[in-house]
Amino acid sequence: MVSRRDAILGAGVVGAAMAAAAPALGQSVAAPPVAPEHAKFAAEIAAAQGRLDAFMTAFNARDLKAYEDTFNFPHVRFASSKVTIINPGYHKPEMFTTGALSDWDHSAWQRRNIIHAGADKVHIDTRFSRFRKDGTVIGGFDSIYIVTRLENRWGIQGRSSFAP
Repeated sequence: MVSRRDAILGAGVVGAAMAAAAPALGQSVAAPPVAPEHAKFAAEIAAAQGRLDAFMTAFNARDLKAYEDTFNFPHVRFASSKVTIINPGYHKPEMFTTGALSDWDHSAWQRRNIIHAGADKVHIDTRFSRFRKDGTVIGGFDSIYIVTRLENRWGIQGRSSFAP
């Protein structure tokens, strides 16, 4: 059985995409080109990736309204050995200065690959890193984001990560 990675490498797609997507340290990678097997859902993938862009921008700006605007509710988060159901108003300003984010300055996407795509849902395999103000890395975390279209609006409805 050929892995997805080997199939893409064999098609010659990854080299150019990786070279074009190599950001400066602390900067997010761009969404990769849509793979041929997902071409039928290119518009849906673009919308889902756009939600991830907006999510990261709002999070880094510490803009709670814009951040929550990137979600579809209820939002489910699997992290830190627990499941959290998030509804509007759940997030508070102190989330940016306490706990796992106490030394945090910003985050950036390191990977954003489509796992599955359909007319109303996209699964995205991600890795993001958290950075301190001086640019040093706090940590990198593998995650899966589930972006859904509800009532013709795209939003992140679930995520599972190894982040604290």
